[in-house]
Amino acid sequence: MTVYRYIDRPSPFSAEGAAAKPIHAVTPADLEAGKFDAAALAWAKAAGFKAEAGALLLVPDGKGDIGSALFGLGNDPSEAPFITGRLSKLLPPGDWRVETPALSPGQLALGYGLGTYGFNRYKSDKPKDVRLSIPASVDAADIERQLAGVFLARDLVNVPTNEMGPVELEAAFRALGEHYGATVTSVVGEDLLAQNFPLVHTVGRASVSPPRLLELRWGQKGHPRVTLVGKGVCFDTGGLDIKGAANMALMKKDMGGAANVMGLALMIMDAGLKVDLQVLVPAVENSISGNAFRPGDIYKSRKGVTVQIDNTDAEGRLILADALAYADETPPDLMVDMSTLTGAARVALGTELAPYFTDDEALASKLMEAGRAEADPMWRLPLWMGYDKDIRSRAADITNAPSGGMAGAITAALFLKRFVTATKSWVHFDIYAWVLAEKPHAPVGGEAFAIRALYKVIRDMAAK
Repeated sequence: MTVYRYIDRPSPFSAEGAAAKPIHAVTPADLEAGKFDAAALAWAKAAGFKAEAGALLLVPDGKGDIGSALFGLGNDPSEAPFITGRLSKLLPPGDWRVETPALSPGQLALGYGLGTYGFNRYKSDKPKDVRLSIPASVDAADIERQLAGVFLARDLVNVPTNEMGPVELEAAFRALGEHYGATVTSVVGEDLLAQNFPLVHTVGRASVSPPRLLELRWGQKGHPRVTLVGKGVCFDTGGLDIKGAANMALMKKDMGGAANVMGLALMIMDAGLKVDLQVLVPAVENSISGNAFRPGDIYKSRKGVTVQIDNTDAEGRLILADALAYADETPPDLMVDMSTLTGAARVALGTELAPYFTDDEALASKLMEAGRAEADPMWRLPLWMGYDKDIRSRAADITNAPSGGMAGAITAALFLKRFVTATKSWVHFDIYAWVLAEKPHAPVGGEAFAIRALYKVIRDMAAK
């Protein structure tokens, strides 16, 4: 079975046996030592090439054609592990191979592949046809599935809401499941009330596109049970507590949690990992109309916990609460939820570092180790119970928006923790799902956070 691709795009890698021009990936020290072709070294000195990170110099052959290229890695290649992502943007079309790499072959190939991504769905111009040869020592299939998972997450976030509302997100969810032979079901509209998902219904009922809970099941019973839950707010106006225009501009990305767990599910299913997989996505649009939920309203959740609405713009935790409670009724061995939940997480760690919360010390260590190993950065924040008092409400069991504005990422995580009481190993990721400034391996736009590291953790879990 071929790897699933939401938007079809050619492989960034050369076909087997293709004639490829060499790229010498070098540091300034390599230049000084002359560790490559003498003619290329002379050309580099004549051109003033310094091997700065990401710099490319094309080297002519004896006939005046392009014969090879020099690519700078900087003084410390470990500082930019995916610097090879720049190659697809700098090289002329054709087949290329990297020689004398200071990076591991797998990291080199993954970085290059990530850098080939472009969101061209609405553009008439076509990207350059630049391809890289992968060394035989690299697991090319695993590189391809990781790229496909990351690209799926990016694609889903990048598509605007007029073509990625709850209906369209369900279609993408179903297509992914069907490709891998999974069972996919959905609970839509008023059926959410009949089947006891009241908070999902509450948040999404004002939209012309009915709210829904999507569920995917794949794998065999008896294998370790893994549940992935992703926030699927396809657009967030803020509800009656409406956002300002500047804060609403990127709200097509508020389904970034759903996009990320779908990308992770792709990796798991494509690799055929021995897990019993469940994926849950509450998909809604937080809109404004006469039947929108209001500040001051109180609703009972699936778990029976009552929630006072003190801000309709704190809607993501509401839909996650019902989904987490549902998953927790048959506790998995590992539960992961991902969401673009709070601005407080960005204040704490910025836009590039994924914060995560868990009480499972062993899981916390595995995640941190995997993040380092896969160059997929994350950082643990505390589930500090001293702040639990802040989510209590005088009129209901809890509030969705504590007053004061302090420790917002932590209080949001503590809110979710109320709905995960039986599952022993649970982790909550509060991700940004967007790249603000172009990186070698990622353009501005939708982005996958932590899913390559999570894939490693789950792969190791399945292997045991």
